[in-house]
Amino acid sequence: MITHALCRRPGPDMAGGLTTAGLGLPDPELALHQHSAYVAALKALGLDVDVLPALAGHPDACFVEDTAVLVPDLAVVTRPGAPSRQGEQESVAQALAGPVTRLTEPATLDGGDVLVAERTCWIGLSGRTNADGALQLAAALRPLGYDCITVEVGAGLHLKSGMNHLGGRRLLATPDLARNPAFTGWEVLVVPEDESYAANTLLVNGTLLTPAGFPCTRALIDTCGLPVRELELSEFEKVDGGLTCLSLRF
Repeated sequence: MITHALCRRPGPDMAGGLTTAGLGLPDPELALHQHSAYVAALKALGLDVDVLPALAGHPDACFVEDTAVLVPDLAVVTRPGAPSRQGEQESVAQALAGPVTRLTEPATLDGGDVLVAERTCWIGLSGRTNADGALQLAAALRPLGYDCITVEVGAGLHLKSGMNHLGGRRLLATPDLARNPAFTGWEVLVVPEDESYAANTLLVNGTLLTPAGFPCTRALIDTCGLPVRELELSEFEKVDGGLTCLSLRF
């Protein structure tokens, strides 16, 4: 049962964030409205949500998931892989309770590259997460009973851009990740290629939050028999962000 979430308000400079989407610049006011709806959805699912203020000079800072990896009994503060995002993790670390450890140089790791399901932890090797980051995270989690597996991330910014947990032994994935042998033994539901953004669907306390506007993926996840809520995320999609990256949940 997830009881808390940590979010960060998007700033007026979010249009200056890193992006490969090619969908135009986000509207900061609309982004604030969508972010508020996201926070309200988490609260409706029983979470106490703390919202940090926007972080001046860090237009990507609303994507707080990249700054830490949280499991029961431990918070691992990361070292974001993009130089412009270094420093975002400091105020997040101050807001975390309980035991905290930190990754150290030369490690880089974004939390968006880490997917935990049951006692399996997949760590994506991407343009943001390097082998040192994966090794240091695995060293922190294995003593807690996690089986850590590295996965080469091809298309997409992060591992969770294209792969997420739907509960039980079921995953949702883009076609390229669905074929990866790292997920052998799991049931993988495959989103259509033209709806790859919707692979970033988030399971919270037995409800699936999914981006609005992806009907084939909605029909696919409806087969899981769980409640589904669609959220508008158009402005975050423009800057390579999605449902999972907008919060740290614990």
